[in-house]
Amino acid sequence: MRVGSNPQKFDKKIDLETHHRVIVVVYIPNEDGFYKNSYDVFKLCLDSLVSSTNTNCAITIVNNGSSSKVTNLLNEYLENDKIDTVIHHKRNIGKIDALIGAARGTREQLITYSDSDILFLKGWQENVEKVFTSFPNVGAVSPIPVRKGIFAFTSSVLVSILLNKVKFRFQSIPNNFDTYNRYLESINWDLETDDKKLWPIIYKGNAKAIIGSGHQVLTISRDIALKFTPLAPSLILVGGDSENNYVDRPIDLSGKLRLSTYENYAYHMGNTLEEWMLDEYKIKLKTKVEISIDKEIIKKIGVTPYSKIKLKIYSLRKRIAKKIFKFKYKKSTNY
Repeated sequence: MRVGSNPQKFDKKIDLETHHRVIVVVYIPNEDGFYKNSYDVFKLCLDSLVSSTNTNCAITIVNNGSSSKVTNLLNEYLENDKIDTVIHHKRNIGKIDALIGAARGTREQLITYSDSDILFLKGWQENVEKVFTSFPNVGAVSPIPVRKGIFAFTSSVLVSILLNKVKFRFQSIPNNFDTYNRYLESINWDLETDDKKLWPIIYKGNAKAIIGSGHQVLTISRDIALKFTPLAPSLILVGGDSENNYVDRPIDLSGKLRLSTYENYAYHMGNTLEEWMLDEYKIKLKTKVEISIDKEIIKKIGVTPYSKIKLKIYSLRKRIAKKIFKFKYKKSTNY
């Protein structure tokens, strides 16, 4: 039997206090073998995230069946208001299913997907959001610029260039040489030796961004998670085509631009903690920045109207855009 009326029915509508949410999925079952240093890497990731986000951003951590040590750490950070939300899974349900499940329950306009081994630097959030508001029709932005991402799920960017909706050029960025090599090293790729190699950039006035990105840390527009990501579960623990199907392709299917910040604002650490990572954290990060919410950012970013884009049309667009782009912008030997 119900006695009285639920007082929530008389409360006013909820005011959204943030426009940006970061979702980190963590799976650390133990501290042996591959996971020997993962707890320390994750704690540095978490501390750098807490220190580098401003008050317009909330943090969700998805505990995907981790050890009690990780679980206790997350409960402590939640209790001390360092993070906003913790989702505990008793067992590992797969990285992508844990990530997308959390994303679909998000109310903020911007959602950052992040691995649990990212070192966030001061200014990453502000510079990512600046790309969203500086260019038209942006769907995703990473704080880690990747030089070789021009043809990786970026057909919407290529089409925009070919239709003269955005300006494009190849340009060398020597300041990105060392940080890009840090990224290449973290994924065991060959390092670059020439800091004069060209980067694919788009620009508008003084604003610049790099075409393409990885998916270790990536901020997307919320409607991509709701309208263009497959509804069926991935049912894959990690890897395979899960990230391509649930993160990369939906961005391009939406018809929005996939970009990175012009300069580097985060590092992919891998599963080993190194001294330089601690130095970056100590030197470049300070206390949380207090900034009042800019409600206009939602209007600036916009929302894509729902459209059932068929994969065959999308695949055709990708092939045609790539061929025309390569013909029009003959690749420099230094790219």
